[in-house]
Amino acid sequence: MANATTADPTMSAPAAPAERIAPRRLIAFLIMVFGMFMSILDIQIVSASLTEIQAGLSASSSEVSWVQTAYLIAEVIAIPLSGFLSRALGTRLLFAISAAGFTLSSFLCGFASSIEQMILWRAIQGFLGAGMIPTVFASAYTVFPRSKFHIVGPIIGLVATLAPTVGPTVGGYITDAMSWHWLFFVNVPPGILITIGVLALVDFDEPHFELLDRFDWWGLIFMAGFLGALEYVLEEGPQYEWIQDTSVAICAAVCAVSAVAFFWRVLTADEPIVDLRAFGNRNFAVGCLLQFCIGIGLYGLTYIYPRYLAEVRGYSAMMIGETMFVSGVTMFLMAPVVGRMMLKIDMRYIIAFGLVIFAIGSYQMTGITRDYDFWELFVPQVLRGVGMMFAMVPTNNIALGTLAPDRVKNASGLFNLMRNLGGAVGLAVINQVLNDRTDLHIARLHERVNWGNATAVETLNMLQQKLQGMGDAALMAMKQLSQIVHRQAVVMGYGDAFFMLTCFYLALSFTVMLLKKPSSPMAGGGDAH
Repeated sequence: MANATTADPTMSAPAAPAERIAPRRLIAFLIMVFGMFMSILDIQIVSASLTEIQAGLSASSSEVSWVQTAYLIAEVIAIPLSGFLSRALGTRLLFAISAAGFTLSSFLCGFASSIEQMILWRAIQGFLGAGMIPTVFASAYTVFPRSKFHIVGPIIGLVATLAPTVGPTVGGYITDAMSWHWLFFVNVPPGILITIGVLALVDFDEPHFELLDRFDWWGLIFMAGFLGALEYVLEEGPQYEWIQDTSVAICAAVCAVSAVAFFWRVLTADEPIVDLRAFGNRNFAVGCLLQFCIGIGLYGLTYIYPRYLAEVRGYSAMMIGETMFVSGVTMFLMAPVVGRMMLKIDMRYIIAFGLVIFAIGSYQMTGITRDYDFWELFVPQVLRGVGMMFAMVPTNNIALGTLAPDRVKNASGLFNLMRNLGGAVGLAVINQVLNDRTDLHIARLHERVNWGNATAVETLNMLQQKLQGMGDAALMAMKQLSQIVHRQAVVMGYGDAFFMLTCFYLALSFTVMLLKKPSSPMAGGGDAH
């Protein structure tokens, strides 16, 4: 493994933990895990209810999309910042501030009376809540002994994959049962309990407030410009023809300039806002690449399945949630299985197996038709859940379990950032593929559906007969035929997107050969020294 450089004296590297997990620490960790679950869940929980929020706040469709975008941009800026703040404030104080801020902003989101207020509180909610995610990952790999990584690894892996998967289900159910306001109010009671629990029980490390005197404000500004603008370009680009749109072009320019300034600052500052030295560890660097690519599948399929079910099948948010729940149940059942397997099998093989299973699940969807329903989607959803857990949990262990404890806090922020950026890139690419391939299929189908095509003429005549006496039957039949052609083109576009994901994940399975062989399954990927 990569050698650990001399640790900064201000960094508190915990003493090697005892083999037995103290009940107090385990309870404290589980409370933190629940906080992380809430934070990740909130990325997707509003996705199934944007229409209701739009109506409630009298917003336009372009404005209401910012309810999602504002959260994502703020979160992606805050996640890498958490490494520095965790060292300066300590795990206990940082997590308590994150949980309290997330809870208060959730409360304010529920009471928002205009779209502007909602966007502001969502941005604050995303920024403050983001600190909980990498802090849990860092705690898992510094507080617990390496022989217990096969237990804590599946717990955080399950939460990181399950939360976005069940988000639309939970959101749809809450909105149907009560109202969209409760998507946010539901965070308040557990948020208060989490804040109190963390303040009372967490004692993993000591704060080093003197680090705050050296806080790199320029680094924060450049990082915010780089990551915030990048997230905006990836979110808005596909629907606005990328840089043909002025706002996307301006953000792309801001992103490029800020990226150069950010990397210059990080590599030259005495106390950089993000420490990139962890990438010197090969397993961490390859693990980040895998995490980025896993993020594409995790968030991409959480987007593509509901979109198909709503657009083609006409499902309600509740029905979509029930269909998607299959993956969530599978992930839950697979978590302990993966934990046990990591003790006995080389984790590189487990990751490769997971990626291949994920690819097979996607391949089964390449023949998708407009009649695909719950049972046609059942096996692909199960394979998706199995593949995701087998790929993600060992990747977490190999990437973060290989680092010296004083490196883990910074590395955890970078590692979690990769998953979110992968999701953003995946959504942008999938949207672009769906748009482009649908247009291509429409053009090809229009060439074939003409007066020389006997099937097309027969279908048109049949539609015309059904519509007799309801107005201009010929015109209405033409419109219906055009809709049938368009729907078929859309479905074929989905098939192409699934084929692209199949090829991508099959190719990705070979990258495990770049990982160094873990010295022992117990060691979470090798020695830190």
